[in-house]
Amino acid sequence: MKRIIFWTLVVALLALAPLVLRSYNLYLLNLAAVKVIAAVGLALLTGFTGQLSIGHAGFLAIGAYGTALLAQYFGIPFWVGIPLAGLLSGLAGFILLIPALRLSAIYLAIATLAFGTAVAEALPRWASVTGGYQGMRVPRANLFGLDVQNDVAMFYLALAMVVVLILMARNLVRSRVGRAFIAIRDKSAAAQACGVSLARYKALAFFVSALYAGLAGGLYAHVVGYISPAEFGLAKSIDLFIMIALGGMASLPGPVLGALFLTYLPHWLSGFRGLQSIIYGASLIGIVIFMPFGIWGFVRKWTAPDKVRAMPRPLRAVVEFVQGGASRG
Repeated sequence: MKRIIFWTLVVALLALAPLVLRSYNLYLLNLAAVKVIAAVGLALLTGFTGQLSIGHAGFLAIGAYGTALLAQYFGIPFWVGIPLAGLLSGLAGFILLIPALRLSAIYLAIATLAFGTAVAEALPRWASVTGGYQGMRVPRANLFGLDVQNDVAMFYLALAMVVVLILMARNLVRSRVGRAFIAIRDKSAAAQACGVSLARYKALAFFVSALYAGLAGGLYAHVVGYISPAEFGLAKSIDLFIMIALGGMASLPGPVLGALFLTYLPHWLSGFRGLQSIIYGASLIGIVIFMPFGIWGFVRKWTAPDKVRAMPRPLRAVVEFVQGGASRG
């Protein structure tokens, strides 16, 4: 019962956000949703399976351009185009891993870096289709004739996608497949000795992670309405990795917190003219030093049972309620 009440309140509060937030704040939330989806997918690969990828922006690009091109050239609606582009991105991840299955972690990272760079370089050179360096406009999204290319409608679409994909990731990590991922991460030789197929589960992890990135890219294309190759360079891949590192890799709340933090930090620093980069870098360094297990690890440390018991009664009741709902959710 506590779980149902907790998550009902969370979803209800989020659903009411368009009533109190301005258009720009909704736009930021939509961008945060894109980053949450991509970060959760990367966490499944890196945090839970131990496979390092620093070229994930390439999968984002495939999802974004795939969605836009399906809509522009084939008239496929967004609610079909986004899943199709996500599957295309997942297939690209699966194909990429086939020749890289025998590579160690560092060489796999280099292979993914090369893939991301290749995608970023190919997009502007395929100008007749992608618009080259000038980019391309994304056809307006509509649902059975109703225009949904506005911040409010996009917010509800993004919220639905985030909820569904996080629940899918949660069920995955709690399943036999998730336990196999963790076994590969912690001790691949022991996992293989117990009958876990390293090739099969690594390929599955890469497929799922690339699928999430492709879905995020498809959503991003419709949120911003315009895409260009410059948006999917190495910096975007590094941002995704920083999100899961700051939030906490081996968890699902961690990537969510990391994505939200890196979405809003530049916005919070917009008033510090000339100092944004310095404060931004110092903030990231401070989190790494003082929160070695990420933001989620820091939260869990300070909400441990002994810490909660020492809190004032009203605060303790709130923390216990949240813990009860979240832990069972």
